[in-house]
Amino acid sequence: MTFRSLYHTEVINDAGLNGHARVTLGGDLDVLTSSPLQDDPGTNPEQILGLALATCLNATIEAEEGRRGLEHAAEVKVGVDMGKDTEGYQFFLDCQVRIPQVAEAEAQEILAKCERRCPVAKIVGSSQNVRVHLVKQFAF
Repeated sequence: MTFRSLYHTEVINDAGLNGHARVTLGGDLDVLTSSPLQDDPGTNPEQILGLALATCLNATIEAEEGRRGLEHAAEVKVGVDMGKDTEGYQFFLDCQVRIPQVAEAEAQEILAKCERRCPVAKIVGSSQNVRVHLVKQFAF
């Protein structure tokens, strides 16, 4: 597939789970990393994945709200669980979306359109371990 890059960044993790991951091109983010199964300070892949989906999907919804002349009121909250499988671990994501300023039918339409447009949702959306759905109240 041929594409034209609109933005490029590079990140590196050379320390594994306990150390630092950082942006080496396109910013100056440096994140202390740690295992979610330990009490050590730092973030972990589960948190980063949840933040990526919540941020990207909400930004996509915000753009669609703007196209419809709506104020941005959507909220996206992602619960991420890690579980063991036969070969290691796997993640389970429960992505809950609130679009309170419109009727449920329009909110469903907005969410469906934005799931197809959001780059992160496109990557994780094909997994049976990911659920994206509209809610009136967040509940995990």
